Amino acid sequence: MGQKNQITRRWARRGTRASAPKDQRTKSAYIFGAICPEHGKGAGLVLPLCNTQTMALHLSEISLAVAPGAHAVVLMDQAGWHTSAKLEAPDNISIVALPAKCPELNPVENIWQFMRDNWLSNRVFSSCDNIVDHCCDAWNKLVDQPWRIMATGRRTWARRS
Repeated sequence: MGQKNQITRRWARRGTRASAPKDQRTKSAYIFGAICPEHGKGAGLVLPLCNTQTMALHLSEISLAVAPGAHAVVLMDQAGWHTSAKLEAPDNISIVALPAKCPELNPVENIWQFMRDNWLSNRVFSSCDNIVDHCCDAWNKLVDQPWRIMATGRRTWARRS
């Protein structure tokens, strides 16, 4: 998420044009987030970089959110920082790599779209701190709405026995 973010659809009266501000600066922050659609929970971090070390921090954060005695399965695309041999998962987490070019298989992709559409798009951020604040606020709004995580993140094919 950053100053050069996406423009999304807006409602406007017929015959008028809704304004949609767009910034040309390039500061950004990254939301590392994981959800549990079954329980409506999320674990996330907002970080300045996206690499193997920050992914390891995120896995540690997820590990802390896993219930004692439980084991989490984290679905990941094949980004370099997800598939690096240097990335070690905590003992209570297993990583499942999704096939290349199949984001629709990852439930968190719907969460990112929802957050962009509702809380993060069509705005101009005043500073990098302002970007981080908005990302943290958006993530906190999400985890305060477990029903939204459950509704947006569930996949019927994943629940078939």
